[in-house]
Amino acid sequence: MRAVTISEPGGPDVLTWTEVPDPVPADGEVVVDVVAAGVNRADVMQRRGLYPPPPGAPEYPGLECSGTVDGREVCALLSGGGYAERVAVPRGQLLPVPRGLSLAEAAALPEVACTVWSNVVDVAGLRAGETLLVHGGGSGIGTFAIQLGRALGARVVATARAAKHERLRELGADRVVDYTAEDFVAATEGGADVVLDIVGGSYLQRNVDVLRTGGRIVTIGLQGGRSGELNLGALLAKRASITATTLRSRPAEDKARIVAGVREQVWPLVEAGTIRPVVDRTMPMAQAAAAHALMESSDHLGKIVLLARG
Repeated sequence: MRAVTISEPGGPDVLTWTEVPDPVPADGEVVVDVVAAGVNRADVMQRRGLYPPPPGAPEYPGLECSGTVDGREVCALLSGGGYAERVAVPRGQLLPVPRGLSLAEAAALPEVACTVWSNVVDVAGLRAGETLLVHGGGSGIGTFAIQLGRALGARVVATARAAKHERLRELGADRVVDYTAEDFVAATEGGADVVLDIVGGSYLQRNVDVLRTGGRIVTIGLQGGRSGELNLGALLAKRASITATTLRSRPAEDKARIVAGVREQVWPLVEAGTIRPVVDRTMPMAQAAAAHALMESSDHLGKIVLLARG
């Protein structure tokens, strides 16, 4: 089969679409014939040598894919290996392709759906009537979180470049803040109950400042650094909490539980059209380097999807 390999840590040009051995499934795994794979920031970090795959995971990038298993259309949450023609997947991490979606659209869902649901719902417990602040609203995570927050009855505030504001309002954001020109703390009138944060260190104190009493911050990315100043007194006074999570390195049984929750609670919303995958563009998998360059420019909105076929 062919897969996208990383010759050495570096820029997008270290990615090559080349012949590699076929995957050998372990007990409890099946082999998916890949049609499409979503591109995620974690793939970029892996390419740079900053986010190695967990033990036992394929060395090729790709944390979500769609394709077929014995002729049945599926999509899957992966620990790696999605940028390939075939990938071995634990059965508990398979999802049916939601009715009405193409395989390319379905490839844009597993990683973002599992990440957002596990953090915003399972960890932070977002409730109807609360305010959800989503950083990076124009990303794949952000566009999904806006829609899920709205579907759950929350008021949604998102941060994004000005050029993306109109589309994010169409997706359900009540307020979009241009983080290059506005202070999101002042712009989030009344504060936020839940903050979904992809930035990390540089936003740490301001995320606390924007919280209401009893607020919850869930940090899932470190694009703004690994450390930052924090006034613990403010956190105590608000009876607030900060949780930091990753999805890729979780045990298979934990991932299976999350996938089951997404299938039960999120897939009906997708099939009803309440939540839709936002795909900026599709590209041949052989052009993974160009896809990574686009991802790093942040000029896209939603997901970039690589096609293994067609």
